[in-house]
Amino acid sequence: MTAYVPEADWAARPASPDWPAQAFERALVVAAHPDDETLGASGLLQRLHAAGTGVTLVVATDGEAAFPASSPAERRELGRTRRRELRDSLRAQGLSDVEPVWLGLPDADLAAYGGELAAALRERAGGHDLCLFPWPDDPHPDHQAAARAALAAAPLTAQCWSYPIWLWHWLRPDDPAIPWARARSLRLTAAERAGKAAAIEAFPSQLGPGPRGEDPILPAEVLAHFARDTEVFFREPPRGSAPVSRFAELYAGAEDPWSVGTKWYERRKRAVALACLPDERYGTVVEPGCGVGALTLDLAGRADRVLAFDPVPAAVERARKAVAYLSHVDVHIGSVPEAVPAGPADLFVYGELLYYLDDRALEETVEASVAALRPGGHLLAVHWRPWAPEAPRDGRDAHARLLAHPAFEPLVEHTDDQFLLHVLRRR
Repeated sequence: MTAYVPEADWAARPASPDWPAQAFERALVVAAHPDDETLGASGLLQRLHAAGTGVTLVVATDGEAAFPASSPAERRELGRTRRRELRDSLRAQGLSDVEPVWLGLPDADLAAYGGELAAALRERAGGHDLCLFPWPDDPHPDHQAAARAALAAAPLTAQCWSYPIWLWHWLRPDDPAIPWARARSLRLTAAERAGKAAAIEAFPSQLGPGPRGEDPILPAEVLAHFARDTEVFFREPPRGSAPVSRFAELYAGAEDPWSVGTKWYERRKRAVALACLPDERYGTVVEPGCGVGALTLDLAGRADRVLAFDPVPAAVERARKAVAYLSHVDVHIGSVPEAVPAGPADLFVYGELLYYLDDRALEETVEASVAALRPGGHLLAVHWRPWAPEAPRDGRDAHARLLAHPAFEPLVEHTDDQFLLHVLRRR
C-alpha cells in the first residue's frame, strides 16, 4: 500500500479567505481524467450551476490507464466504463444537463499531447469568464499537462482557478510549493457535501481493487481528503504583464472604458486620493497610466508641472483634450518602466496600474520611481481591491511590495471594501 499523508495532518493548513462572492456567466472546466473535477471541485460546480452559470466540461482522457498492467482490450473497456461513471456522477450532482466534451487523448501520456489539448481547449474557451483546471504543480504529470494547456487556452478576460487533487496525498501543509497566499476556500452546504459524496460513489471502478487485485485508485485514506466541508482553490493569474493590446481594445470600444468621469467609485476614489496627499502643492508630478486624464486634470490644480503618460494612443489623445488649455501639463505615449522620467520629481501617482505588471516590470518600475523621486518626495498608490482577470497580482500584493521597499516610509493608509490607498515618503 502507498503511504499517503493522513487527512488529520491537514488540520494545520493555513486558513484561506472565502471563495469570491461573484457571479460568472460561463465556466470552462478542464479535467485530465473522469472524476478529477468531481474530487476537486464538485461543490463549486454545484454552486455555480445552481446560480445559473453555464458549465462546459472538457475531459482530456478516458482514464483508461488507471491500472498499468491492463491489456489494450481491458483499457478500452475501462475507458468506456469511466465515461458512463462520469455521466452517473454528474446526475448525482444535479448536473445532468452538462454534457462532457471527450477528447480521448492518451491517459498517463498527456504531456506528449499538450499542443493538441491546448488547441482543443482554445476552440471552446471563447466567451467563458471562469476557467477551472487541476493545480499546475499537482504531483501527477497528466494534471500538470492539463493545467498548462488550460492556461495557454484561457481567454485573457477570464478568471483562472485551479483545484488540487494529489497535493493532499503526496505533499504536506508546510511544503513551500503550495501557494497558500493565492488560496481561497469554499465552504460547502450539507446538500453540496451529500451531492459530492454521491458523485464519488458513482465511480466504482476507482473505489475497488483493480482487475488483478491492484490497490484501489481511491482508497479510504484518499477519499477522506474529499469528504471535508470545504474545497480549496488557487488563483492562477497571468504570468506576464497585461498586454497593451487589451487596453487598446477597451479604448476602441468606448470613449471612457471605466466611466472615470461619471462612476461614483471613480469620483470618490479621486476625491479620497487628493485629500490624502500631505502637501497642498507640488513642484513636478508624474502620473503613469493616466488614461483619459480625469485625475491628471485634478493634479494639475495642485502642481507646477504634470508629466502624464499612457501606453494607449487613444487614451493619450483623450487626456490631451482634457488638459489642452493647461500649458504646464504634458501628456505623451509611454509605458512603465521605460517612460519613467529621470526626475527629480516631487510626487508619483499610480492609480490602477501596478497590479497589471509582472514581477520584473513591477520591480523595475518601483526602482525607477525611487530613483526619480527627490528625498522627501511622495508616492501615492491607489488600486481596486478585487483581482482583475488580466492582472498578475491584486492591489494588496502590489502595495505590499511598495511598503517593503527600504526607500519608502508610510505616511497615509486608507482601506475600504472598494479600494486601498497608500502615500509613501522617499527617505
